[in-house]
Amino acid sequence: MGPAVSLAPVLNAKADGDTLELKPKGAWTATNSKFMEQLSQDVAPQIAAAKSLTIDMAEIGEIDTIGAWVLEKLSRSAAQAGRTAQFKGISTSYAELIDEVRQLNRRGPTPHPKPNPIIAKLDEIGRSAWSATTDMAVFLEMLGALGAALLGVLRRPRSLRLTSLTYQVYRVGWQAIPIMVLITFLIGAIIAQQGIFHFRKFGAESYVVDMVGILVLREIGVLIVAIMVAGRSGSAYTAELGSMKMREEIDALSTMGLDPVEVLILPRIIALVIALPILAFVGSMAALYGGLLTAWFYGGMQPSVFIARLHEAVSLNSFEVGMWKAPFMALVIGIVACSEGLRVKGSAESLGLQTTTSVVKSIFLVIVLDGLFAVFFASIGM
Repeated sequence: MGPAVSLAPVLNAKADGDTLELKPKGAWTATNSKFMEQLSQDVAPQIAAAKSLTIDMAEIGEIDTIGAWVLEKLSRSAAQAGRTAQFKGISTSYAELIDEVRQLNRRGPTPHPKPNPIIAKLDEIGRSAWSATTDMAVFLEMLGALGAALLGVLRRPRSLRLTSLTYQVYRVGWQAIPIMVLITFLIGAIIAQQGIFHFRKFGAESYVVDMVGILVLREIGVLIVAIMVAGRSGSAYTAELGSMKMREEIDALSTMGLDPVEVLILPRIIALVIALPILAFVGSMAALYGGLLTAWFYGGMQPSVFIARLHEAVSLNSFEVGMWKAPFMALVIGIVACSEGLRVKGSAESLGLQTTTSVVKSIFLVIVLDGLFAVFFASIGM
């Protein structure tokens, strides 16, 4: 007759010289895991003091994988400390289980060789170049698809979705006016304040009007507005199209025989091309007004003097340069935002990543485009 099975596990410890013998009894199963862990912690100091460890399994009543692993941890803790550890008295019914647990996690992690720093750097450069090439291909693909959709609309004007276009112009244009006016007003005021502060040292405070007028109309006005539009409307485009891609709404449009570029992307980009020059004009006027108020209250320059000086300092070319840049910047922002939206995969993490990527790429390309325009207009004398 076998040993009686008790409801709770028991772990008797007997020291014989430098050898510690552990005799587990009872049910060493998952239902008693709390008691088993406590028993193993209680005998840990005795295991640490002994030079060898023996675990006698002859009187154990019942054991499962959890119980076998608790006893195996005791054996391994002794072995890791440089002591001998062995099992004995294992019944044939539990021998296979104990053997499987003893073989578990015996392999250490495979060491990874340290890469050559030169090869790693070349690999990083190659991957970056390939990524840039892929991004350029996606940009050109979207530009081509947009051109094809625009040609289709020119052949069939009724296919242009005026309702969607009007709504997008309202969203990216009209609703954006307050924040654009506020930001550009503050930028104009700051430029004027700094100009007056430094020009005052040389008695040339009146030249602050030249600086504010040229900077705002040629560069700062349209650039600040484009960056704000990239962060506000470009990210919204990416998030909207990305959500549609995740819910397979874009695939549904293709299944119904509709062109997603013509239905979703063309109205958005046309709205940006319409709205950004208007926002750039409104923002430039707000920046000039901020500069005028700062020159009046901080520099003591009368508004009539500021306006007269502005007429002398700023030509129509400066205004034209800023307005010519706006639609091209809008086109770049729209293409990047929509193409990144279509690259969203099926997870929320991908949506957030592509939205962030869209804003970063748009701002980078807007600044690069502004620099190219500056070189171009300087070369033709504008």
